[in-house]
Amino acid sequence: MSRGDRSRPGRERTAAERERDRLERERRRGAAAGQPPEGSPAQERAGAPPPPESADPPAPVEPPAHDPPTVEHVPAGSPPPVEYVPGEAPPPLVYTPADPPPLEYAPSDPLPPVQDAPPSPVEPVRARRGRSPLARVAAVLALAAVIAALVALLSSHDPKHVAPPAPPPVVKVLIAEGKTRAQIAEIAAADGLKGDYRVASRSSPLLRPAAYGAPHGTPNLEGFLFPATYDMDKGAPVSRLVEEQLVAFQENFGVSVIARAHALHVTPYQLLIVASMVEREAQIPGDRPKIAAVIYNRLAAGMPLGIDASIYYAVELASGIATYTHELTEAQLHIDSPYNTRTHVGLPPTPISNPGLASIEAAAHPAHVSYLYYVAGADGCGEQVFSRTLAEFEANAAAYKAAVARAGGHPPACKHK
Repeated sequence: MSRGDRSRPGRERTAAERERDRLERERRRGAAAGQPPEGSPAQERAGAPPPPESADPPAPVEPPAHDPPTVEHVPAGSPPPVEYVPGEAPPPLVYTPADPPPLEYAPSDPLPPVQDAPPSPVEPVRARRGRSPLARVAAVLALAAVIAALVALLSSHDPKHVAPPAPPPVVKVLIAEGKTRAQIAEIAAADGLKGDYRVASRSSPLLRPAAYGAPHGTPNLEGFLFPATYDMDKGAPVSRLVEEQLVAFQENFGVSVIARAHALHVTPYQLLIVASMVEREAQIPGDRPKIAAVIYNRLAAGMPLGIDASIYYAVELASGIATYTHELTEAQLHIDSPYNTRTHVGLPPTPISNPGLASIEAAAHPAHVSYLYYVAGADGCGEQVFSRTLAEFEANAAAYKAAVARAGGHPPACKHK
């Protein structure tokens, strides 16, 4: 850098300015030689006497005129340069390093007091002890409990939050063996099922009677409505009950029963008709296969079956009564109906009840006997009295009629129970 245009004439300096320049030059010389300037505190600590005071400042020492000025490297941050004034000796150009000279330590001087640093506004981070696994688990559980309580509280105040409706009560619908469609309709209505059971049991996509050999145009599903106890929702539609009955029938009337029907030279539907009559006629389990044998024997002989249960069914259909409990009159024994097996040869057109598994098995496996007749026993205990000849049958029938007459026209009561 240039120290100024030295070709311009300088102004005459005062004595004070010249003394100041002299002191500056002395300071620079002392700094270059490593000695403190006169009168400085460092000189006093070293034991050097202060310079004597003089009223008149000493005359400046003029440097030789022939010494040319040297180039001085002034580092950044150095004091401002001293301009050269013509007529005076130029100041020595001293190289001052960028780093300041090291401070000298005098042992006699006391150490400067150490000031405490101002407190930091930020609190120091304290080392935290690690929690035990049990403490962490307890903390997580406590947090979960708080969250659950908050959710429950918010849900209770939510107007849109509605508790789910309680499921409807379950009703056990008991369908006993041998019940007819009309009788099951009364049971379904009494148990609170909705709808018309007779209409719902006319047909269903779940079962085709024709698949079991039933004639086309079979009016309803009588015989296929399997008896059992069904758990139903209160107020459920009756069609649901029909569906469950048909599924249960297919589970119990399987391929083995169908195979037995073919072995007996009847269709599965005809075997079902036989089972429906066995169900309505038999009072005790041991009579079922015997009654089935009488039916098959009469069919083979071309004789009218003479099954009173089928005549009861005809009376119920004609009168609209679900259950007829009185003794058949002479007029009813001659009722004009395809279900009157006294006046019509062969099986009735449809089953007359919905048989259970025991009667189905009896129809599939009849007893190996040659009986052609049977009638209720006169003791009223439910057993049937079987016979091979008409004479034996007529005697047994007369005994039963006498017992009914003694009971005032009602079936005789069993005295052995």
